[in-house]
Amino acid sequence: MFSRILTSAVLAGAAAGLIAALLQLVFVQPVLLHAELYESGELVHFGAESVVSAQQELGGINPVRDGLSIVFTMLIYTGYALVLVPLMALAQSRGAALTARRGLIWGIAGFVAVQFAPGFSLAPEVPGVAAADVGLRQVWWIATVLAAGGALWLIAFGQGLVAWAAAAVLLLAPHLVGAPEPAVFTGPVPTELGAHFAARAYGVGMAAWAILGALAAYLWARESAEIRASQPA
Repeated sequence: MFSRILTSAVLAGAAAGLIAALLQLVFVQPVLLHAELYESGELVHFGAESVVSAQQELGGINPVRDGLSIVFTMLIYTGYALVLVPLMALAQSRGAALTARRGLIWGIAGFVAVQFAPGFSLAPEVPGVAAADVGLRQVWWIATVLAAGGALWLIAFGQGLVAWAAAAVLLLAPHLVGAPEPAVFTGPVPTELGAHFAARAYGVGMAAWAILGALAAYLWARESAEIRASQPA
């Protein structure tokens, strides 16, 4: 069982992570590099230098940085898969069917739990913006991910109003408590650029999680079918 979970998770996570990294390099990284120009002072909001000249400065490729980014993203999504696949196996053992199409739903649920739910109160941030203590934000993020994951599990597999009410409480509680916020909101980066970054981060994240869910479900279902086929009648 463990070897099957490991094989499915590593293959699905590495493939989804590679796709996510490439999407980030194309869509997210240029926005980050643009924001870094404001953070460093090379660009000033409402300054005289045009955005066109700034965009031209973003054309360079750093093979080492980009290569490390790809490797780390593949490792991150492999870690996600090592959580997702055992949950799929558990659901299957309780009678849930697993297909690549159903895996898309699992992947989107993972995106909601890990990115969208925390981002509702603690949105993705560009460099240079004011932020609360990183330790406090990490604690809040972990608690929110666990609460959202538990809520989605109750929505999918719970029965009755009690389970659904508990799911609603879990989804709302972290945001009613509130994410750690800085005392003052400041930063040199235009708000439009921050919004653009958040939108791109969410879009890439949802696409990558959907791919991860579909691949993980497909590989796990294939492994299970091969095991059944090898058993004597």
